[in-house]
Amino acid sequence: MNIKKLLFVLAMLSIVIALGACSDTEDANTSEADDGEKVLKVAALESAYGKEMWHQIAESYEALNDGVKVELTIEKNLEQVIRPKMQAGEFPDVLLLATNRPEAMTETMIKANGLEKINDVFEMTIPGEDQTVNEKLLEGFTDTLATNPYADGDTYLAPMFYSPTGLFNNAGLFKGKGWEVPTTWDEMWKLGEKAKEEGIALFTYPTTGYFDTFVGSLMYAVGGSDFFNAAMQYEDGIWETKEAEKVLKTIEKLAEYTHPNTVANANPKDFTKNQQLILNNEALFMPNGTWVVGEMKEAPRADNFEWGITAIPAFEEGGDRYAFTFFEQMWIPAKAENKETAKDFIAYMYSDEAAQIFLDSGAVQPIKGLTDKLEGQKQTFYSIYEDESVLPAMGTFASTKPVPGANISDVLYGQIDSVMSGELTYKDWQASIEEVSDRLRSAMK
Repeated sequence: MNIKKLLFVLAMLSIVIALGACSDTEDANTSEADDGEKVLKVAALESAYGKEMWHQIAESYEALNDGVKVELTIEKNLEQVIRPKMQAGEFPDVLLLATNRPEAMTETMIKANGLEKINDVFEMTIPGEDQTVNEKLLEGFTDTLATNPYADGDTYLAPMFYSPTGLFNNAGLFKGKGWEVPTTWDEMWKLGEKAKEEGIALFTYPTTGYFDTFVGSLMYAVGGSDFFNAAMQYEDGIWETKEAEKVLKTIEKLAEYTHPNTVANANPKDFTKNQQLILNNEALFMPNGTWVVGEMKEAPRADNFEWGITAIPAFEEGGDRYAFTFFEQMWIPAKAENKETAKDFIAYMYSDEAAQIFLDSGAVQPIKGLTDKLEGQKQTFYSIYEDESVLPAMGTFASTKPVPGANISDVLYGQIDSVMSGELTYKDWQASIEEVSDRLRSAMK
């Protein structure tokens, strides 16, 4: 283990220790401002949506709640900013910090039982309205391991900004060439051969981390939710099944059609070079989310460029196709001082007022009817599910007790560069995934 990784592990461990060392007092020791106002500490990751929307949210919530002051911490490097305070036992009351971040702070908190259960939030009447949170939420968003990490029916993370993911492409190129966007893998391979004749690669990817939604969609397509959920809960032998083999072999075959520069650029520093391949008509498809439009808004592009998105192809004609839904999560630390106010604040996130503030900044929440307000390109992306053959896929791996050296994401996604370069066969890849899955199954809570 290198020194950088060791320091990170020690930092995460100190947070876990702080969780155990803090007192169990909750609202009895509520933080108060000098004028006697209750202080609600809200920490949120600053993403492409910017900071301003959070200041508007704070003002609108305070206007509804006389005597409450919202104290904001909005940072791009949120983990580094709040970690020292959490190590000292000072926790925010509410965090907007999703899973699948490089520092894995949210996963660390989950493994340490550091999140507050929030089942009751979804039964709450939204502040300033007469509907409950559940009545406004789109179906399925609180029935996944991304919100119920212990697979026990209890919810610990609230779904926030969501984005359909899929295979992004230049729709203008397809129109110009008269090519049809493939709906099956057989059609995909045929298109790959046709594109190869014109010097265009079928596929690229920003980094291997972008395969989380791609692999998830493949798993749904080959075996439905039963297969996906079995894998997410480390069922014995699941990665040795014919379904798993089909998923892994499909990715291995993609290596034959992947742009030769992809692996070299598939890192945090150079990943936009791979995304640029789509804009330059050097590759046809890449797995990504709607945020890519903002990331590449200043990048040069082909004259005919027009962003397009399609679902992951089906394995047979007429089969279901899936577009994985990525969403950010909001949660309450178990050691937060203002839990009841924090729950009220989360419920307010689903109000019409809050949803419009977020929407004005480009952030879309899983609220019924909200996509009707979208226009142009954004509406095109979110309408991907209007195709009857395209279904949403959601979920992530169940939380386990920490197992040294056993990280399912590292082996399932992190080894894809080696598969693409031909250094690792799907058989060896399959064996390594099953081995780690077995170790994590024994650590399931």
